[in-house]
Amino acid sequence: MFGFLKGLGRTAEAIKTVIPKKKVKISKDELEDISLESDVHYDLIEKILSEIPYDDVKREHLESKLLACFNWTYFDEKEFVNPKVQLIIGVNGAGKTTTIAKLAQKYLNDNTKVMLGAADTFRAAAIEQLSRWADKIGVPIVATQQGHDPSAVAFDAIASAKAKDMDNVIIDTAGRLHTQTNLANELKKIVRICDKAHSGAPHEKILILDGTQGNSAIDQARAFNEMIDIDAIIITKLDGTAKGGSVFSIAFALELPIIYIGVGETPDDLVAFDKHQFVSDFLDAIFIQES
Repeated sequence: MFGFLKGLGRTAEAIKTVIPKKKVKISKDELEDISLESDVHYDLIEKILSEIPYDDVKREHLESKLLACFNWTYFDEKEFVNPKVQLIIGVNGAGKTTTIAKLAQKYLNDNTKVMLGAADTFRAAAIEQLSRWADKIGVPIVATQQGHDPSAVAFDAIASAKAKDMDNVIIDTAGRLHTQTNLANELKKIVRICDKAHSGAPHEKILILDGTQGNSAIDQARAFNEMIDIDAIIITKLDGTAKGGSVFSIAFALELPIIYIGVGETPDDLVAFDKHQFVSDFLDAIFIQES
Protein backbone atom coordinates (compact mmCIF):
# COMPACT_ATOMS: atom_id res chain seq x y z
CA MET A 1 0.00 0.00 0.00
CA PHE A 2 1.31 3.41 -0.93
CA GLY A 3 1.97 5.82 1.91
CA PHE A 4 -0.22 8.45 0.26
CA LEU A 5 -3.29 6.29 0.85
CA LYS A 6 -2.65 6.60 4.57
CA GLY A 7 -1.79 10.27 4.28
CA LEU A 8 -4.94 11.15 2.36
CA GLY A 9 -7.33 9.19 4.56
CA ARG A 10 -8.86 12.21 6.29
CA THR A 11 -8.97 14.14 3.03
CA ALA A 12 -10.96 11.26 1.48
CA GLU A 13 -13.35 11.41 4.44
CA ALA A 14 -13.84 15.13 3.88
CA ILE A 15 -14.58 14.52 0.20
CA LYS A 16 -17.31 12.06 1.24
CA THR A 17 -19.17 14.91 2.92
CA VAL A 18 -19.56 16.44 -0.55
CA ILE A 19 -20.15 13.26 -2.56
CA PRO A 20 -21.05 10.33 -0.28
CA LYS A 21 -20.47 7.86 -3.12
CA LYS A 22 -17.79 7.91 -5.80
CA LYS A 23 -18.93 8.80 -9.29
CA VAL A 24 -17.91 8.32 -12.92
CA LYS A 25 -18.30 12.07 -13.47
CA ILE A 26 -19.02 15.10 -11.32
CA SER A 27 -20.39 18.56 -11.98
CA LYS A 28 -18.21 21.65 -11.83
CA ASP A 29 -20.10 22.74 -8.73
CA GLU A 30 -19.23 19.44 -7.06
CA LEU A 31 -15.60 19.83 -8.12
CA GLU A 32 -15.51 23.30 -6.60
CA ASP A 33 -17.02 22.02 -3.34
CA ILE A 34 -14.62 19.05 -3.20
CA SER A 35 -11.64 21.31 -3.82
CA LEU A 36 -12.66 23.77 -1.13
CA GLU A 37 -13.36 20.96 1.35
CA SER A 38 -9.86 19.51 0.80
CA ASP A 39 -8.24 22.99 1.02
CA VAL A 40 -7.22 23.60 -2.57
CA HIS A 41 -6.59 27.35 -2.81
CA TYR A 42 -9.51 29.18 -4.41
CA ASP A 43 -7.37 30.87 -7.07
CA LEU A 44 -6.16 27.45 -8.21
CA ILE A 45 -9.70 26.08 -8.19
CA GLU A 46 -10.84 28.93 -10.45
CA LYS A 47 -7.93 28.29 -12.81
CA ILE A 48 -8.70 24.58 -13.06
CA LEU A 49 -12.42 25.16 -13.58
CA SER A 50 -11.74 27.70 -16.32
CA GLU A 51 -9.52 25.23 -18.19
CA ILE A 52 -12.02 22.34 -18.21
CA PRO A 53 -14.44 22.97 -21.11
CA TYR A 54 -16.97 20.35 -20.01
CA ASP A 55 -19.98 20.65 -17.72
CA ASP A 56 -19.42 17.09 -16.47
CA VAL A 57 -15.91 16.47 -15.25
CA LYS A 58 -14.37 13.02 -15.65
CA ARG A 59 -11.27 11.64 -14.02
CA GLU A 60 -9.08 12.13 -17.07
CA HIS A 61 -10.14 15.79 -17.38
CA LEU A 62 -9.07 16.58 -13.83
CA GLU A 63 -5.99 14.36 -13.74
CA SER A 64 -4.02 16.41 -16.28
CA LYS A 65 -4.87 19.68 -14.49
CA LEU A 66 -3.74 18.38 -11.11
CA LEU A 67 -0.51 16.97 -12.52
CA ALA A 68 0.17 20.38 -14.08
CA CYS A 69 0.41 21.83 -10.56
CA PHE A 70 3.75 20.05 -10.27
CA ASN A 71 5.18 21.18 -13.63
CA TRP A 72 7.81 23.40 -12.02
CA THR A 73 8.78 21.15 -9.15
CA TYR A 74 11.47 18.89 -10.61
CA PHE A 75 14.15 18.25 -8.02
CA ASP A 76 17.63 18.50 -9.49
CA GLU A 77 20.03 17.10 -6.91
CA LYS A 78 23.30 19.00 -6.80
CA GLU A 79 26.64 17.33 -7.26
CA PHE A 80 28.61 17.08 -4.04
CA VAL A 81 31.54 15.47 -2.34
CA ASN A 82 30.65 13.52 0.82
CA PRO A 83 29.34 14.31 3.27
CA LYS A 84 26.08 15.57 1.86
CA VAL A 85 24.86 18.43 4.06
CA GLN A 86 21.15 19.11 4.49
CA LEU A 87 19.93 22.18 6.35
CA ILE A 88 16.46 21.66 7.82
CA ILE A 89 14.34 24.80 8.15
CA GLY A 90 10.84 25.57 9.39
CA VAL A 91 8.81 27.09 12.19
CA ASN A 92 8.60 25.48 15.61
CA GLY A 93 5.94 22.80 15.70
CA ALA A 94 6.11 21.95 12.01
CA GLY A 95 7.77 18.61 12.73
CA LYS A 96 11.41 19.45 11.97
CA THR A 97 12.95 17.25 14.64
CA THR A 98 10.82 14.21 13.84
CA THR A 99 11.49 14.67 10.14
CA ILE A 100 15.24 14.80 10.77
CA ALA A 101 14.93 11.46 12.59
CA LYS A 102 12.98 10.03 9.67
CA LEU A 103 15.59 11.21 7.17
CA ALA A 104 18.35 9.74 9.33
CA GLN A 105 16.52 6.43 9.52
CA LYS A 106 16.13 6.42 5.74
CA TYR A 107 19.88 6.87 5.31
CA LEU A 108 20.56 4.09 7.81
CA ASN A 109 18.17 1.84 5.89
CA ASP A 110 20.23 2.62 2.77
CA ASN A 111 23.38 1.50 4.62
CA THR A 112 24.89 4.98 4.70
CA LYS A 113 26.34 6.82 7.68
CA VAL A 114 24.68 9.94 9.05
CA MET A 115 25.44 12.55 11.69
CA LEU A 116 23.06 15.11 13.19
CA GLY A 117 23.77 18.72 14.15
CA ALA A 118 21.59 20.41 16.79
CA ALA A 119 21.91 24.01 15.60
CA ASP A 120 18.54 25.10 17.01
CA THR A 121 20.28 26.48 20.09
CA PHE A 122 17.47 28.98 20.70
CA ARG A 123 15.45 26.31 22.54
CA ALA A 124 16.88 23.82 25.03
CA ALA A 125 13.93 21.54 24.27
CA ALA A 126 14.96 21.31 20.62
CA ILE A 127 18.47 20.17 21.55
CA GLU A 128 17.11 17.61 24.00
CA GLN A 129 14.53 16.25 21.58
CA LEU A 130 17.01 15.81 18.74
CA SER A 131 19.51 14.19 21.12
CA ARG A 132 16.85 11.69 22.22
CA TRP A 133 16.09 10.81 18.62
CA ALA A 134 19.81 10.36 17.90
CA ASP A 135 20.06 7.93 20.81
CA LYS A 136 16.89 6.11 19.77
CA ILE A 137 17.95 5.43 16.18
CA GLY A 138 21.64 5.10 16.99
CA VAL A 139 23.33 7.96 15.15
CA PRO A 140 25.97 10.43 16.41
CA ILE A 141 25.05 14.03 17.11
CA VAL A 142 26.93 17.27 17.65
CA ALA A 143 25.09 19.34 20.23
CA THR A 144 25.82 22.09 22.72
CA GLN A 145 23.93 24.13 25.28
CA GLN A 146 21.09 26.59 24.73
CA GLY A 147 22.31 30.00 23.64
CA HIS A 148 25.48 28.89 21.90
CA ASP A 149 26.27 30.06 18.37
CA PRO A 150 24.26 27.83 15.98
CA SER A 151 26.73 28.47 13.15
CA ALA A 152 29.51 27.02 15.31
CA VAL A 153 27.41 23.90 15.89
CA ALA A 154 26.85 23.55 12.14
CA PHE A 155 30.59 23.97 11.48
CA ASP A 156 31.53 21.41 14.15
CA ALA A 157 28.95 18.89 12.90
CA ILE A 158 30.30 19.08 9.35
CA ALA A 159 33.93 18.95 10.50
CA SER A 160 33.21 15.93 12.68
CA ALA A 161 31.33 14.20 9.86
CA LYS A 162 34.26 14.74 7.50
CA ALA A 163 36.74 13.41 10.06
CA LYS A 164 34.58 10.32 10.67
CA ASP A 165 33.92 9.68 6.96
CA MET A 166 30.16 10.18 7.23
CA ASP A 167 27.94 10.15 4.15
CA ASN A 168 25.29 12.60 5.39
CA VAL A 169 24.96 15.50 7.81
CA ILE A 170 21.49 16.74 8.80
CA ILE A 171 21.46 20.08 10.61
CA ASP A 172 18.49 21.41 12.58
CA THR A 173 17.88 25.17 12.76
CA ALA A 174 15.75 27.52 14.85
CA GLY A 175 12.24 28.17 13.61
CA ARG A 176 11.66 31.43 15.39
CA LEU A 177 13.81 34.16 16.92
CA HIS A 178 12.79 37.53 18.35
CA THR A 179 12.22 39.04 14.93
CA GLN A 180 12.09 37.78 11.35
CA THR A 181 15.20 39.87 10.61
CA ASN A 182 17.12 38.06 13.35
CA LEU A 183 15.99 34.71 12.00
CA ALA A 184 16.97 35.63 8.43
CA ASN A 185 20.40 36.85 9.53
CA GLU A 186 21.02 33.70 11.55
CA LEU A 187 20.02 31.38 8.72
CA LYS A 188 22.16 33.28 6.22
CA LYS A 189 25.12 33.04 8.58
CA ILE A 190 24.64 29.28 8.99
CA VAL A 191 24.59 28.89 5.21
CA ARG A 192 27.85 30.84 4.89
CA ILE A 193 29.55 28.86 7.66
CA CYS A 194 28.44 25.54 6.16
CA ASP A 195 30.18 26.50 2.93
CA LYS A 196 33.35 27.35 4.86
CA ALA A 197 33.25 23.99 6.62
CA HIS A 198 32.63 22.06 3.39
CA SER A 199 32.70 23.75 -0.01
CA GLY A 200 29.26 23.80 -1.64
CA ALA A 201 27.40 23.06 1.59
CA PRO A 202 24.60 23.07 2.46
CA HIS A 203 23.77 20.96 -0.57
CA GLU A 204 20.06 21.04 0.22
CA LYS A 205 18.09 23.64 2.17
CA ILE A 206 14.89 21.80 3.00
CA LEU A 207 11.77 23.52 4.33
CA ILE A 208 9.43 21.57 6.60
CA LEU A 209 5.78 22.54 6.25
CA ASP A 210 3.02 21.39 8.59
CA GLY A 211 0.31 19.76 6.47
CA THR A 212 -2.36 20.62 9.02
CA GLN A 213 -1.75 24.32 8.22
CA GLY A 214 -2.92 23.82 4.64
CA ASN A 215 -2.75 26.86 2.40
CA SER A 216 -1.73 29.11 5.27
CA ALA A 217 1.74 27.55 5.01
CA ILE A 218 2.31 29.17 1.60
CA ASP A 219 3.14 32.65 2.95
CA GLN A 220 5.39 31.07 5.55
CA ALA A 221 7.23 29.18 2.82
CA ARG A 222 7.63 32.31 0.71
CA ALA A 223 9.22 34.12 3.66
CA PHE A 224 11.81 31.38 4.21
CA ASN A 225 12.48 31.17 0.48
CA GLU A 226 13.21 34.89 0.37
CA MET A 227 15.65 34.47 3.25
CA ILE A 228 17.86 31.70 1.86
CA ASP A 229 16.45 30.21 -1.38
CA ILE A 230 14.83 26.93 -0.39
CA ASP A 231 15.73 23.88 -2.51
CA ALA A 232 12.92 21.50 -1.57
CA ILE A 233 9.93 20.93 0.70
CA ILE A 234 8.82 18.14 3.02
CA ILE A 235 5.18 18.21 4.11
CA THR A 236 4.51 16.66 7.52
CA LYS A 237 1.42 15.42 9.38
CA LEU A 238 -0.56 14.81 6.21
CA ASP A 239 -2.23 11.81 7.84
CA GLY A 240 -3.67 14.09 10.53
CA THR A 241 -5.51 16.54 8.30
CA ALA A 242 -8.32 16.79 5.75
CA LYS A 243 -6.31 19.47 3.92
CA GLY A 244 -4.55 17.15 1.48
CA GLY A 245 -5.65 19.31 -1.44
CA SER A 246 -3.36 22.06 -0.21
CA VAL A 247 -0.41 20.04 -1.57
CA PHE A 248 -1.51 21.06 -5.08
CA SER A 249 -1.70 24.71 -4.06
CA ILE A 250 1.68 24.63 -2.32
CA ALA A 251 3.42 23.10 -5.32
CA PHE A 252 1.71 25.44 -7.78
CA ALA A 253 2.26 28.63 -5.78
CA LEU A 254 5.86 28.04 -4.74
CA GLU A 255 7.22 26.19 -7.77
CA LEU A 256 9.44 24.18 -5.44
CA PRO A 257 9.83 20.40 -5.38
CA ILE A 258 8.09 18.37 -2.71
CA ILE A 259 10.45 15.49 -1.98
CA TYR A 260 8.80 13.68 0.94
CA ILE A 261 5.48 13.44 2.73
CA GLY A 262 5.24 12.60 6.42
CA VAL A 263 2.35 10.22 7.13
CA GLY A 264 2.95 9.12 10.74
CA GLU A 265 5.09 9.39 13.85
CA THR A 266 7.52 6.49 13.47
CA PRO A 267 10.97 6.93 11.87
CA ASP A 268 9.83 4.94 8.82
CA ASP A 269 6.75 7.11 8.12
CA LEU A 270 8.40 9.25 5.45
CA VAL A 271 7.23 8.61 1.90
CA ALA A 272 9.12 9.76 -1.19
CA PHE A 273 6.76 12.06 -3.08
CA ASP A 274 5.48 10.78 -6.43
CA LYS A 275 3.19 13.26 -8.14
CA HIS A 276 1.52 10.61 -10.30
CA GLN A 277 0.70 8.40 -7.33
CA PHE A 278 -0.43 11.35 -5.22
CA VAL A 279 -2.82 12.59 -7.93
CA SER A 280 -4.08 9.06 -8.53
CA ASP A 281 -4.80 8.49 -4.83
CA PHE A 282 -6.56 11.86 -4.59
CA LEU A 283 -8.76 11.06 -7.60
CA ASP A 284 -9.53 7.60 -6.21
CA ALA A 285 -11.45 9.36 -3.43
CA ILE A 286 -13.73 10.99 -6.04
CA PHE A 287 -14.14 8.71 -9.04
CA ILE A 288 -15.02 5.13 -9.84
CA GLN A 289 -13.75 3.59 -13.03
CA GLU A 290 -16.08 3.50 -16.01
CA SER A 291 -17.26 0.00 -16.76
